[in-house]
Amino acid sequence: MPELPEVETSRRGISPHIVKQTIKKIILRHHQLRWPIPKELPSLLEKQTLLTIDRRAKYLLLRFEIGTLLIHLGMSGNLRICELGTAPQKHDHVDFEFENCLLRYTDPRRFGAILWLGKEPEESPLLSILGPEPLSDEFTAALLYELGKNRKLPVKQFIMEQKVVTGVGNIYATEALFKAGISPVRAANNISLKRYQILVEAIKEILTEAIKQGGTTLKDFVGGDGKPGYFQQTLHVYGKTGELCPSCETPLTSVKLAARNSVYCANCQR
Repeated sequence: MPELPEVETSRRGISPHIVKQTIKKIILRHHQLRWPIPKELPSLLEKQTLLTIDRRAKYLLLRFEIGTLLIHLGMSGNLRICELGTAPQKHDHVDFEFENCLLRYTDPRRFGAILWLGKEPEESPLLSILGPEPLSDEFTAALLYELGKNRKLPVKQFIMEQKVVTGVGNIYATEALFKAGISPVRAANNISLKRYQILVEAIKEILTEAIKQGGTTLKDFVGGDGKPGYFQQTLHVYGKTGELCPSCETPLTSVKLAARNSVYCANCQR
């Protein structure tokens, strides 16, 4: 699933091509994603100028004068800039034709979303519940310590809760906990303020580096230019059960947390 760095990579990749450009035509080839795409989308947005593209958690927010369009990449979605007239392939479900190019939404599993939020997008149930952005000044060790002091669930599940902090998905939670030396199974209420400070710094560093590398391509993700991300080449533990820890050479182990496989070093992470 595309996580925050992949979504941010997509935002940065497509923005220079379409921001301040006018939508000439919208082609809906498949209306049913995770939720139905509004059938009135072409009549709403054709002839409208895209003012800016923002990101909130793993959502892209395309801002127009009349309101905001939300795009979520789901499990396998991506957005690419294509030349006008580029023939669609099997899983190319939506085209936004601009003056000089088209923005194409591709989603083999169709678990993403394209939704019209209108003029008050922050009131949407999808956005109103979200916690702070992990790269913002609002995301601090004090916040994690306060929110976690009465929570007994494993810390990995805790930092993946969108109400706690947005956009820290499975890959980057795994890598950040390894970098911070914290076991993913340790209870959130059993971590000191000092160790939360180390974890917050690790999350920020991991996400920043992943964005620089264009995200992580494990299966389907490509950026706006159709190229894969390269952060997977620097992954230390994610997906490496049984391999040797890069720090102490102890075999990496794994545990299921909320149906997700969590790889860690039982020697380095306590």
